[in-house]
Amino acid sequence: MATTHRRLGQRAGVVATCLWLSGAAVAAQPPPLDPIVLVRVPDAGLQPAAEVDDAGRVHLIYFRGAPSGGDVFYVSRPPASGFSAPVRVNSQSGSVIATGTVRGAHLSLGADGRPHVAWMGSNTAEPRGPDGQSPMLYTRLGDDGRFEPQRNLVTRAYGLDGGGTIAAGPPGQVAVLWHADAGRGGEDQRQVWMTTSSDGGVTFAPERAVSEPGVCGCCGLSAAFDPVGAVRALYRGFDAPDHRSMYLLSAGDEDFARVELEPWRIGACPMSTSSMTTDDDALLVAWETAGQVSWARMPAQGPISPRVVRPTVAGTHRKHPAVAASADGHVLMAWAEGAGWNRGGTLRWELFDPDGRSIGVSDASPGVPVWSRPAVVVSSGQFIILY
Repeated sequence: MATTHRRLGQRAGVVATCLWLSGAAVAAQPPPLDPIVLVRVPDAGLQPAAEVDDAGRVHLIYFRGAPSGGDVFYVSRPPASGFSAPVRVNSQSGSVIATGTVRGAHLSLGADGRPHVAWMGSNTAEPRGPDGQSPMLYTRLGDDGRFEPQRNLVTRAYGLDGGGTIAAGPPGQVAVLWHADAGRGGEDQRQVWMTTSSDGGVTFAPERAVSEPGVCGCCGLSAAFDPVGAVRALYRGFDAPDHRSMYLLSAGDEDFARVELEPWRIGACPMSTSSMTTDDDALLVAWETAGQVSWARMPAQGPISPRVVRPTVAGTHRKHPAVAASADGHVLMAWAEGAGWNRGGTLRWELFDPDGRSIGVSDASPGVPVWSRPAVVVSSGQFIILY
């Protein structure tokens, strides 16, 4: 394998490396030059979440501190430059949880490029719900360059466990989702709940249930506005005694619908995460099932019968997939291999052409820290893996 190293700028311990790919058959459409850049999260941070705005600026949040209660920081980086100085996101110190990897902060950019962040509160986060239950917290970057004081968005659907997620889409539209039992107890009573804002996060409507009962208690969510402006989400369902399928949820203004993507029978919560982003006229999604990871393109409209794509190389204990697509249709999926409870993993990735054929796979890979996961974005024609 030929390897080149290119400095993208160092700040707070960030080092980037460009790698050529090898180990797979040559596809009909070759990959772009130097397609993959590895970037370690600043300050040895965990659980990166990143998006790129129309100018190619990377917006990144990451966790630091005790896993049971730490802080989230925000940085940005224009093309061919270093990261900005970190700004703390949460206004109450120690109010973010990283334990389990599924409960951390999620980031989404509004149509105006404003960052919005949501997370499940730690055991010390305020305000508490009935019987001391955790809040679902939200903030956004203010015009002064600082994040507004965090707010709890739960009015009645308490009982969080697997964290939550956020999606910002058409002008002014923000959606925050989480799953909870709302005091009814049991995974068979849990539902996905959603609260929405039409004024860019200034105010939110009371939450409403957008799934039928039956949600895997400590698995994570991911969400995005699809290309036609509807909220879509990935979540793991639960049907007694051991059915924990992955579902794609469509949450309309008055109704909701779900499509089963892949079944999984397992007798305990696998604490899985997923990834979702838009890709021109489709959604790009990735998820975990039975120790393997998969991705697929989902049409924004019409019947959903996706072609599921999986890594071509053998491997097990694969978790926390992240996926992104370039402007010319190439898709990169990254994941943590060998990760588990209180155990880090090895960063792996594979690049696919627009038809889903493998172009190349990772070779020498760095480690993913305990309680962390990779993120993938595209900026200036390059895939960037943050870990």
